[in-house]
Amino acid sequence: MSIPNRVDIAIAGGGLSGALIAYRLRLLRPDVSVALVEQGASLGGNHTWSFHEADVSPETREWLSAFVCRRWERQAVIFPNYHRVLETPYCSISSSRLHDVAAPRLGDGLVLNADIEEVMADGLRLAGERVINAGAVIDARGARQSDRLALGFQKFIGQELEFTAPHGLDAPVIMDASVPQEDGYRFLYVLPFTEKTALVEDTRYADGASLDREALRKGVADYCASRGWTISKVLREEEGVLPIALAGDIEAFLDESEAGVAPAGMRAALFHPLTGYSLPDAAALAELIAAQEDLSGPALARLVRDHSVSLWRRRGFYRLLSRMLFSAAEPDQRYKVLQRFYSLPQPLIERFYAGETHLGDRARILAGKPPVPVSRALGCLGEAKYLKRAMGAERQEA
Repeated sequence: MSIPNRVDIAIAGGGLSGALIAYRLRLLRPDVSVALVEQGASLGGNHTWSFHEADVSPETREWLSAFVCRRWERQAVIFPNYHRVLETPYCSISSSRLHDVAAPRLGDGLVLNADIEEVMADGLRLAGERVINAGAVIDARGARQSDRLALGFQKFIGQELEFTAPHGLDAPVIMDASVPQEDGYRFLYVLPFTEKTALVEDTRYADGASLDREALRKGVADYCASRGWTISKVLREEEGVLPIALAGDIEAFLDESEAGVAPAGMRAALFHPLTGYSLPDAAALAELIAAQEDLSGPALARLVRDHSVSLWRRRGFYRLLSRMLFSAAEPDQRYKVLQRFYSLPQPLIERFYAGETHLGDRARILAGKPPVPVSRALGCLGEAKYLKRAMGAERQEA
């Protein structure tokens, strides 16, 4: 394995955010040398990332299209008392496609199967005392724990399955909450790739991060049986535990990062606070970095910090909704919050996912009889107080 001695920008972590940043830099800034270091054998690990086409601008969709492995014209949601098809195109990116598109562009700047022992402002220290010196460093190694953020969790196991007969779906089911409610808000997520294959995920919006793999696998199998789908083969399996933001002190959280290093992706709290979708934020950050004239370490660290803080402050409404979902609704009744939300106009739903909810949307979302007890909803209003209570509860449990 050839490891560069010095580069302009070194990126730790070849997941979605790190790979898109490196790709965009190599595409738009060929004069800038980039090293992307990933501990795995390929970029992206074993994941599927999706986004609603309305989540990103036409300009972003244009360059992201190279990574999209499947696009559908519509999507469906299913609840115990409600079923709806939304005419919003939906797209997915697989980790294999991420690798196949980004790796050739990176060339010798891609370092795989390398363990990172230390991320520094001026480089990366790898196992075996190997060092990549850099003018700037970006840390994209995924989420990290911090008591500066109060989180819920979206956890899942997904299996890409082959069935003995066509499943009959021509669009994704992004949420089927007609299933028994267990471990918080539970729904099944289905991406039909071909007429006989689909990714089926059992997902829980839960208070704890523990992943009961056997229960989730059984949930997938039971759901397929309920739909009349006979599984002939499990092609692959993926899993995840994603953060859902309830409250936080974003500046204190970012202060915990290595000085002079620009965090990225989940490490910079760049994800939709309620849905957990991270791809739109990853693409936006890649565009932001590649467009900067000053790519020095201090400049990048300031740029990403300012970007993260700005987005966090703009997204306070979504964290309020997250608190209401997790703290005001009983776990087995959380589906009612989403069931009501999906009865709202499609443009409002599209703006919600895109993080562009305006004042009128917010009034519409909160109007009417709330699907949670009013007294408990009122206890979710103050983010700073909520975070303080959450931190106190965590210390007591410890």
